[in-house]
Amino acid sequence: MATQTQEFLGTGRRKTSVARVRLAAGSGKVTINGRPLENYFTVETQRETAISPLNLTQLLTKYDARINVDGGGMSGQAGAVRHGLSRALLEVDANLRPVLKAEGYLTRDSRMKERKKYGQPGARKRFQFSKR
Repeated sequence: MATQTQEFLGTGRRKTSVARVRLAAGSGKVTINGRPLENYFTVETQRETAISPLNLTQLLTKYDARINVDGGGMSGQAGAVRHGLSRALLEVDANLRPVLKAEGYLTRDSRMKERKKYGQPGARKRFQFSKR
């Protein structure tokens, strides 16, 4: 039976996006939903946001990341991937915690879309007021 390489798991969330991250020793290949990072996040800032924990800890070339992400939009998914990668890196080495925490990568961004209220067209907007 072949020896199985150890995988480190991390779950990240942002808005309505959820990312499940698997880190394994490798050469730095990042695949998201079966596609390379460059093909999934076409905007450069989203790519940088997604892999920033690996760049910060200088472990980009030491680990391969397989990521499944769903829900929300591309920006929310990039944030969820960043959160998941940070949590997976903590499983790799707990000594990375101060570095990741200082950058705010371990904090779940709790900002969500506010619900629409009845008697209004949106969350905060009111229908036009007519005095007469």
